[in-house]
Amino acid sequence: MKRLLLYTAVVIACLGLSVGAWAMSDPPPAANDHAQLEFLTRHWQVPIPPQGKPPAHFSSIEASLSPESCAVCHRTQYEDWSSSLHSKSMGPGVIGQTMELIHGDPKMALLCYSCHAPLTEQQEKVVKKGGDSPSLFKKRRAFATPSPSASGAWASTALTFKTNHTYSASLQQKGLACVGCHVRRHQRFGPPKRDGSIENSAPAAQLPHGGAIRTAAFERSEFCKGCHQFEPSGSALNGKLLENTYNEWKEGPYAREGTCQSCHMPERRHLWRGIHDPEMVKQGVSVRLSVDKERYQVGQQLRAEIILVNTGVGHNFPTYVTPKIIVRWELVDTDGKRVNESVQEERIGREVTLDLTQELFDTRIAPGKSRTVRYVRTIDRAGLTMRASVVVIPDDFYIQFFEAILPRVKAKEPRALVEQAIREGRARSFSLFTKNVGVS
Repeated sequence: MKRLLLYTAVVIACLGLSVGAWAMSDPPPAANDHAQLEFLTRHWQVPIPPQGKPPAHFSSIEASLSPESCAVCHRTQYEDWSSSLHSKSMGPGVIGQTMELIHGDPKMALLCYSCHAPLTEQQEKVVKKGGDSPSLFKKRRAFATPSPSASGAWASTALTFKTNHTYSASLQQKGLACVGCHVRRHQRFGPPKRDGSIENSAPAAQLPHGGAIRTAAFERSEFCKGCHQFEPSGSALNGKLLENTYNEWKEGPYAREGTCQSCHMPERRHLWRGIHDPEMVKQGVSVRLSVDKERYQVGQQLRAEIILVNTGVGHNFPTYVTPKIIVRWELVDTDGKRVNESVQEERIGREVTLDLTQELFDTRIAPGKSRTVRYVRTIDRAGLTMRASVVVIPDDFYIQFFEAILPRVKAKEPRALVEQAIREGRARSFSLFTKNVGVS
């Protein structure tokens, strides 16, 4: 059971477990898209191949893979990234599991790293080449037809691993760092300039790190797809992929209006704000409370409802199985004490069992759609106040999962990390809406 639960966490924590493949429903790419999609196929091999030896003329800053070195010239981007969850993708929950997995089951650890720490230099072990082992580098995306998932390919082959002599523990702790998106073999890559041009401002020899290769592929939603979309053959329940964010966007109205970057990287900010950010959620979701009467007499029935509308989230709200939204009602008396049996809670989200074998319910709200939660109670005294609230728990599944495995984690360091992950997950919850209404 312990091992099953540990694997569950790897599946949940590693959004890139099933790497590669455009969705089966995607239309064939247009001719002018071909080069960009081929670039993404090459660009997103995982693990990202070793950067190798830097050019001899590079300074120590140019040769460094550290985000702090990038910050010397790109301070704004660095500060944005530092505040983002991308910089924390190797958080205590992931580290607490992979520090044991990398020795006991390195295959699973490396699959987890494919999104959370995708650089070869961030990984303690690598697959030995030769024999019947598959290629060290797994394509995160496939251009034309879906390929077998990494988990399926690796599970069917006996792999051997060796120590990675390029491994950097400090770099691993940086999670999805600048290099993960922007550097390959010490060559820099990025989007077109703001005016749309792709040419460097001077000859490469005159520019820091030789300038950059620019491509509009960085502005496509497919750039984000490898870590935010399982392939069609990936893990699913009730015919729905566990990670389906890209397809939710693609099949909704916002695919005609913008890209992932439009909302999560406005003005090219490297913030990637989402369900963990209260202001971001408030911009995408409206909450309306209504009561059928202003005041109730003792013996009358209070009838109230909260309507949540997905007014601006480009995919289901919430997407994925991890977050939950709690709509909570209660009555309090004149002393502020809760009235017995007046509490009602309804969870909005996709609830699955901790072992990922069963979907319990799916009450998520699609783009442009709404969900109504009703509250009916008999008024038994005067002076009552109805308290209605909507609470967002971004890490709900993680909290439940880590609480479940904690008793089985005996080693001191992993246990401390799992405990830290629980504390941090709880601390990220926030109130989206709260209102007190006098009802009697």
